Amino acid sequence: MDSSDEPGVTGVMVIEPMGNAGRFLAEAAARLGLRLYAATDEQVHAGYEPWLTHGLAGVCLTELADTERALDDMEVFCRDHRIAGVAVCWELLTPLAALLAARLGLPGNDPLRAKAARNKIVMAEAFRAAGVAAPAGAVVTGAEQAHAVAASGRLGWPLVVKPAEQGGSWGVSVVAGPDGLDAAVAAAGRFTRAEPHGLPLDSRVLLQSYVPGEEFSADTVVHEGVPFPLPVVRKDTTAGTYRVETGHSCPAGLDARTVRAIQDTAARAALAVGVRNGIAHTEVKIPPGGGPVVIETGARLPGDNICEIVEAATGVSEAVAYLQAVTGQLPHIAPTRDEAAALRFLLPDRAGVVEDVLIPDVPGTHSHIDIRPGQRVPEPADSSGRVGHVVARAASVDDARRLAGQVIADSLVKVS
Repeated sequence: MDSSDEPGVTGVMVIEPMGNAGRFLAEAAARLGLRLYAATDEQVHAGYEPWLTHGLAGVCLTELADTERALDDMEVFCRDHRIAGVAVCWELLTPLAALLAARLGLPGNDPLRAKAARNKIVMAEAFRAAGVAAPAGAVVTGAEQAHAVAASGRLGWPLVVKPAEQGGSWGVSVVAGPDGLDAAVAAAGRFTRAEPHGLPLDSRVLLQSYVPGEEFSADTVVHEGVPFPLPVVRKDTTAGTYRVETGHSCPAGLDARTVRAIQDTAARAALAVGVRNGIAHTEVKIPPGGGPVVIETGARLPGDNICEIVEAATGVSEAVAYLQAVTGQLPHIAPTRDEAAALRFLLPDRAGVVEDVLIPDVPGTHSHIDIRPGQRVPEPADSSGRVGHVVARAASVDDARRLAGQVIADSLVKVS
């Protein structure tokens, strides 16, 4: 008997669950007694890992790059399988999720604003309209325009150069002066399609003023237009041209007033980009002597195993709260634990073929290796250059950060 025929069982459609957040959604659906379905294409589906294949009650095969076809195919599938909610893992697919939820009459985000959670140029416009503090910026289509903007002095130096549409720090550079601008604009503008679905991308480039200070992320689950703040997470990144995340820790180690300021700012950012029933992952920086400045937000669960460290530290399952919101339920966000967790990524020194990799097995930690000997690792310029990671749990965030950092320091990655 098909699971959709079981009395009282409803399902959630996840538009492309392949990715870091998919595992957490599968676990959350099992906790809530929901059937999890996927929308993807045949080729991507063939590459699903066993844990994902086994966690799905069914699959809608379509072409996600063809919006109208995908909507038609998913609508028929959802009506046949008693789908009660629509979720998504990738920010590039969040507008499609909003359109599908609206077509089905299910809780979802504002389809007229949904592009602002995918396109950083539209996002900046939405932030300005809503009065959300964000970096000053300018849109360019090539190096000549970029040099003209830089020469005007209105954005200052250094400059952040980023693609209009992309994730995982791909194509993002911090440029100290005019000499690095040509390469940065070329790197940001090279993205015209996103794999594995061949989604067409806006190839324009966004220049932004650089915001100094520490960086944090704050997720917000929204139910019927009402935001509910989730724990604040501290982010660590590399310095220099590429600002790649090297780790995350929860709690953030901030005073209660600063935490509330970050959560309030993140909630305003989520609402500004049209999140009405769902979740938003917002990244902020706090410049010296100033308040939170929003770098960007996405209408999706966080990546980087942030869901894991938030739950380990606080007991709050962001994935459960997300599925509750998209199925019309009040999200459960009350902390049930007062501990700490930290994650650190293992990065190579350079691109090449991995010859050997070792992460020590230390009490209070667990680890995972993503790129094994014999496989090629790219330059650590974005999230694709991570060899593995370690998660540490402790009574305090300082202890968790220290433990995770020590394990990474004692790890080995040899590249030839």
